[in-house]
Formats: sequence, C-alpha cells, structure tokens
Amino acid sequence: MAEDDTNGNGAAEGLPPPPPVPPDYTPAKTEIEPLKKKSLRVPMARRGTGNKGQKIQILTNHFKVNVTNVDGHFFHYSVALFYEDGRPVDAKGIGRKVLDRVHDTYDTELAGKDFAYDGEKSLFTIGALPRNKMEFTVVLEDMTSSRNNGNSSPGGHGSPNETDRKRLRRPYQSKTFKVEISFAAKIPMQAIANALRGQESENSQEALRVLDIILRQHAAKQGCLLVRQSFFHNDPKNFVDVGGGVLGCRGFHSSFRTTQSGLSLNIDVSTTMIIQPGPVVDFLISNQNAKDPFSLDWAKAKRMLKNLRVKTSPTNQEYKITGLSEKPCREQLFTLKQKGKDADGEVQTMEVTVYDYFVNQRNIELRYSADLPCINVGKPKRPTYFPIELCSLVSLQRYTKSLSTFQRSSLVEKSRQKPQERMQVLSNALKINKYDAEPLLRACGISISSQFTQIEGRVLPPPKLKTGNDDFVPRNGRWNFNNKRLVDPQKIERWAVVNFSARCNVQGLVGDLIKCGKMKGIMVEDPFDVFEESPQVRRAPPLVRVEKMFEQVQSKLPGAPKFLLCLLPERKNCDVYGPWKRKNLAEYGIVTQCIAPTRVNDQYITNVLLKINAKLGGLNSMLTVEHSPSIPMVSKVPTIIIGMDVSHGSPGQSDVPSIAAVVSSRQWPSISRYRASVRTQSPKVEMIDNLFKRVSDTEDEGIMREALLDFYVSSGKRKPEHIIIFRDGVSESQFNQVLNVELDQIIEACKFLDEKWNPKFVVIVAQKNHHTKFFQPNDPNNVPPGTIIDNKVCHPRNYDFYLCAHAGMIGTTRPTHYHVLYDELGFSADDLQELVHNLSYVYQRSTTAISVVAPICYAHLAATQMGQWMKFEDASETSSSHGGVSNAGPVSVPQLPKLEEKVSSSMFFC
Repeated sequence: MAEDDTNGNGAAEGLPPPPPVPPDYTPAKTEIEPLKKKSLRVPMARRGTGNKGQKIQILTNHFKVNVTNVDGHFFHYSVALFYEDGRPVDAKGIGRKVLDRVHDTYDTELAGKDFAYDGEKSLFTIGALPRNKMEFTVVLEDMTSSRNNGNSSPGGHGSPNETDRKRLRRPYQSKTFKVEISFAAKIPMQAIANALRGQESENSQEALRVLDIILRQHAAKQGCLLVRQSFFHNDPKNFVDVGGGVLGCRGFHSSFRTTQSGLSLNIDVSTTMIIQPGPVVDFLISNQNAKDPFSLDWAKAKRMLKNLRVKTSPTNQEYKITGLSEKPCREQLFTLKQKGKDADGEVQTMEVTVYDYFVNQRNIELRYSADLPCINVGKPKRPTYFPIELCSLVSLQRYTKSLSTFQRSSLVEKSRQKPQERMQVLSNALKINKYDAEPLLRACGISISSQFTQIEGRVLPPPKLKTGNDDFVPRNGRWNFNNKRLVDPQKIERWAVVNFSARCNVQGLVGDLIKCGKMKGIMVEDPFDVFEESPQVRRAPPLVRVEKMFEQVQSKLPGAPKFLLCLLPERKNCDVYGPWKRKNLAEYGIVTQCIAPTRVNDQYITNVLLKINAKLGGLNSMLTVEHSPSIPMVSKVPTIIIGMDVSHGSPGQSDVPSIAAVVSSRQWPSISRYRASVRTQSPKVEMIDNLFKRVSDTEDEGIMREALLDFYVSSGKRKPEHIIIFRDGVSESQFNQVLNVELDQIIEACKFLDEKWNPKFVVIVAQKNHHTKFFQPNDPNNVPPGTIIDNKVCHPRNYDFYLCAHAGMIGTTRPTHYHVLYDELGFSADDLQELVHNLSYVYQRSTTAISVVAPICYAHLAATQMGQWMKFEDASETSSSHGGVSNAGPVSVPQLPKLEEKVSSSMFFC
C-alpha cells in the first residue's frame, strides 16, 4: 500500500504568508459561465452482507488491539535539522541518531516525554511538550551506522590508523547539530474511536499514522532495516540467496487497521531484496557471474556500487562508496602529507600510490588488489581511496533494481510458506517484538492480543460450466478438457510454422497439434510450410532476425497466412518475442502463438490449443448462466464489463513509459469474450489519462470510445446500459481519483458519443498487494476456493470483501480484496459477490479458477505484451525531437503502434 508517502502535514513547509490586501481593494469579477457545483463522489457505504455459501470458521492474521486512553491528544511537531554553520541536513539516516541524542540529553527540558519520530520531519508526543518551539544542540561522535556495528572497534585506541583518520578528515567526525522542534498540529485520540465507527477523517488517518510510526521507531531501535510498513532484522537466518549477489531478506509487515470488530494489528511475513554483505569482490563476482576479480566489467561495477556503504578493515570505519579509481591500485597516486615541516614551515607532501601506502606505510598485506581499481569513498574534489580487498559491504542494504526471471523464480521458490508454518512464524513475531514494552503504546493504553482473530467465512459453490458436449461443475477450482470438446472451436487453416532456432522435433509437434485438436473439436489443417531460421542470421539483432524471417515467409506463401506458430529458443521471454508480436499484430494483422517447447506433453499441447482458439475468436468454455442468459443485472440489459490496469517500468527505470490497458467485454450477453486497448502514458502515473481524448468537436481518440463502439457493433447494435468497471492496482488513497477523475472521463466519452445516453455504473477496485491472510484452524491446507469474507476484518463503513476464488496449491493463498466504490445498479451483496466469483471462472487460458477476475488478468497480459513491443524501439523514432523541438515542454511519450484492423478486436493477449 502506498498510503504513507506524504510528509505528514501534507503542506509545503515554511511558506511565507500571503501579502496583505490593501483596504480600498475591490476584487475584479471574471466572467465565468455559471458552473454547476459538482459534488464529489465518495466510496459508498456497505449495503449489508451476503448469505450464500457454506459457513466456515477461519483465522486471520489480524490481532485485536484494545485502546483505553481515548481522551488524550497526539501533538505533532515539525523537526528541522541543521549543521553548526546553519546548513540544513539532507543526508538520510542521521535524523534518528540526532533525535535519540536529544531524547537522552534533554530529558528534563522535554518534561520526561517519549516521542515517536518518523526519521524525517515529523515527531509526535502524547500530550504537549513544555513549549511550542524548542531548540537543542547535540554533538554526535564518529558516525557509524546504527545497524550491525556489533564488531566495530571503538575509536582509534592506538590502532595503525590514528594519523590516518586525521588525514582522511572523515565527513562526520564528531559533528554538532542544531535541532528545531516546532508545534504543527493537535490530533485527538478520539479520532481512532471515530474511525472505528466508520467516521474516517483527516484526523483519524493521522492518528493511525502515529501508531504506525511508533511501530517503525520500535523496529528502528532494534537496528532493523525499515521499508515503509515492513522491518527486517539483521539475522542471516532470514536471508536466502537468489543469485547474482542478491539475497531475499525475510521480515515482517505490521500496520494498524480499522475493522468492523475494532482496531487490529495486521502482521504478515514480508520479503525485501538486499545486497549480499561481505567482501565487495565476492559480491561483484556473484553479481556479474564472473570467474574471478580479473574478468569483471568495471564500468558496470561502478554503477552497481555507487552509494552502497562499506566497512574498511582493519579499522571498521564505515563509508559510502562514491566511485572507483581511474587507475589500478598499484598505479593510482594520491597526495600524502608528511610528518614535520620544511624549512619554510610548509607542510610537506609526496605522491604515493595507494598500493605502496597500504603495504609499506601501513604494513597491510594485499593479496589481489594491486591490479584492480580502488574504492573511492571521498568527495568529487577530494577522493579517498581504499584497496578493494579491504572493503566489505555492510549488511541490510536494499537492492532496488528489478530481478531477473531466474532470480524471481528462485525467490518465490525459497520464500513460500505453507499456511501452518506462516502462522507459527507470525505468532513468534508477536512474542519477539515485545510491543507491551513500548512506552508510547503503553501511554496510549494500547494492548495487543496474541491470538489470531477468528471470523466466519462462506464458501461459494462453483458455477456450472459448459463445454461443447457437456455441462459440468468444477471440483476444487479446477477442471480439464479430457474427452471434452470446446464450446466454439475455430478452424486452424492457412497457417505455417516459423522456427527461430529452437531445437525440437517440429514434425512431431505439428502431428500432436493436429491429433489433440481433433479430440477437442478443432480442425487443424496441415501447415503450409515450416520456416527455419538460417544459421548466419541467428546472431543478428532481434529486429533483423524478425525481418529476415518475414522475408522468407512472404517469398514462399501465396498470400498472407491466417495464423503463424512461432517456436522460440530456450525461453519464452527471448529478445525476438516483442518485435515478432509487433510485426504480426501491428503491421500484418496475423494471429500468432509463440511457444518455447521444452517438455511437450498432452497437457502442454492442450494449453497451447486453448490459447490459439481464443486468439482466433473461438471460445473454450463458458458459464452455463451465460448460455441461458440468467446473470442478475447483466443478462437482461446490455452490459459491458471493463478491466483496467496500468503497468509501470521496473523500479530502477524512471523513464520507461507506463502502459495503460483497458479490456472490455463484447458480444453481449457473453461475459467470456474480451478485447483490449492499450496506450502508453507518462512514467509512474497510476491514473489512466487516455480514457477520453477529445481532438476536435467530433473526434475522440480515447480508449473508451473504441471499447463502446466495439461493444455496439458486436452486440447487435445495442448500447450498453450498464457499465461494470474493475480497476486494478490503486491504493485506498487513490479511490477518490478513480471515482472523480477516471469515471468522469468515461462518462464524458459516453456523452460525446450520444448526449442523451445515460448508462449506469458500477466501480470495483481489486487489490492483491495487501497483507491480510486466511487460515483454517487445525487444517494444514489453504482455505477452499470460493471462500469469501465480508465481515469482522472488513472496513467499518465501506463496502469491501475478500475472495479466494482459486485453489492455493503452494504457499499461503493471497486473497483478493475487492472494494465496491460505486453501484448505481443496486446489486444485492450476494448477486455482486457471485458475479465477481463467476468472472474468476471465464479465463480462457487455463482450466482453473483464477485469483482475480478475468478482465483484470487480461488487462495485465495486454499491458505486459505491448510493453515487450517497446523494448527494441529504434531510439530515433521515439525521441521527442519530431520537428526539431526537443527540449521544450514535458517529455513526449512514444505512442504504441496500433493493432492492425483484422486483429484489433481479437484476444491477442490470451
């Protein structure tokens, strides 16, 4: 959840007051057309709970919190830190040390009060400090990091670096800090009680934020790494190696939540990525998969190491890496001041190499650093070099780049936990954390139960499904197509195979497709040809390989094929994938299926056929209620179902455009057939900005228009009267924007098509990245598929529910948290929950119920696939210098090429 990113008071700090208004001033009237005062939509309140399904007892990782002191107040103070000379402190991580010192030194001036400090600019106390503005001065000695400095030798103590320290002029050798603490706001604790009655206000969110800050500070005092609401102890037992010099570090998430049954503390297991601590060289060898230090790519190493913290031996000082030396250790010179002065009283200096200095003057043996670059920990103008073998990376430093496919799968495999194991770990976490001993929590009168909260869930029965030759009920969220024909099988004709150097028996594969297709009702003709990539093209860049393959296809085939099966070498995400898809879908309108055939069996072939059939416009299975149209609110009145998602570049890439995908249902009354529209937008922007895009009085190039027109054409010239929107990936702090920005754009797009048309809306947000988990008491298995919870741990006022539609096979099931923000149709709780459950069973790619509704899954797929298209864009095409204007205005985002007409409404993403 990204709810804790504001700077506390939400206001910019230290703005001057506005200028005074002269007494004889009369404001000028601007002529505005009378604006209709637009009332803002807010998330709706719950309309009751569902009753369908079989009742089941469930435990959840929410721990009940009792609050006895609700009459007091939190006082919020702003904190400003300055160096002695008045410069503001901008370095991270000093704040906590400085304020700990203030707390210890000025106990009486602070009236003996404890405070909760967020590490940045906000500090909270229970009850007021003696004065509204206070200033303190504190001195911090040698600043080593508070984390993991267990083995540092204090001070010099005659160690060989006494003089060395003076020479290096450490950036923080005992510094003096000025601290200003000034009153900002007063928050009644009563606000917590109000929030529990469903009356949320600015105050209640602030009050809960204070409680969360107390938890964070509690963890910081134990030397943990803090990442938003999660904290990680420096304990090698919690580290798992995922390759490339990266470790997964297991820790805990903990946050206070208001629920229907009161305040609860939500504790969950959480994992972050850290850099492998220890010798810098070991990390680099691992990171670059090199055989030894002498085959490292140092340009890459320099980028990787910048800003990481190292300890240097033998003194155990801690520094931040600023770069690498230009020359190897035995050649890199620096200026060394000599003892004693020359005849004129000047300090004498001499040039020595780093290697000579450490080996000859400091008597430190260097085994392998002589020919490697040195680590620079100095300022740009004043470098300070250390031989690389004397530097060790400090523990608990976050690795923020995105993981490779291999690292990700390794992490998933090594960090999954069965439900019972996870419960055990969480129970222990409560014991270890000793929250009862936290003085601030005590002062709030807060006590935390050690028992998992028990709640009542319901298991919804699975919907009945229809295939070509029978109706059946899935068992345990799964089914198969053995002896079943597809509902609407397509014919695979006028097709060919292209092979990008994959090693496999192509004839055998084609034979299997034909045979398996026949059993499922799909007529697969013999392919026109198999095109093999010529060996000399294999090493060419991806775009060239794709071009060459297409030249082959065009020279041999009589006309454009309807379908191309593409065999990729080793892995599915190979470089050719994006350019190949783009060529087929954007330029030629050819349906294509890529496979990387390693283990080919019947199940594999069936899954491939399911995808091909959906892409060609067929349907594999459907809900029986779609066929006999009897879905409440959907089957009787034309209804379009929309799935919306935005996918962002990986954390390290700030300039990669984000990709918005909107998937919409077609051929009403079907809710199993979809199409997608995808657009790029500014990096990291979560709100979709192309839903309505007016370019003239009659033209709208927005996404919604495309979706609505396609629905109209494919549904017998009917306009949707109901529009049901599923939105993925937004946090609670953004619900109001979804309701007032995105929904407004969608309404405008409708009005632009037809002024008199007033469809009704339902808006539902789906969240996967939350920390609520469910367990069955005394049962090692996950909760059964179809488990729904809409009481106790849900919101005190808003309309939300948790659903585990899928069968969790490995690890602990992560429920999807649905928030119904808006409902003009007046769904009953049961009908709406059933619709959401049904939509988890219409995913054409698999024969299982999925964990989040199909339209959202399709939006993910479409955004991801189109993202692959962008990867090999020729830089000249996408730069913003069209027409010679390059540096004016915001960076233009390269637009995605449009899908060719023939495939624009296909399930190309399937």
